[in-house]
Amino acid sequence: MWTFSKLNKENMDEISAAEEKLGITLIAFSDANTKYAELDANNVKEIKELEAKLGLSLVALKVD
Repeated sequence: MWTFSKLNKENMDEISAAEEKLGITLIAFSDANTKYAELDANNVKEIKELEAKLGLSLVALKVD
């Protein structure tokens, strides 16, 4: 189950600073058992193309 993360003021300040520096918006989710998939440059390119085609944001996870 994914939930929005509960962030304290220090976390929010750090995220806000990163957003301003990078010119992006970040959304924090939490899940205790999440393991992100290791991707090579070609995998990342394919996922970005799919995101653009579908108008979605995707997260690559490793499933054991």
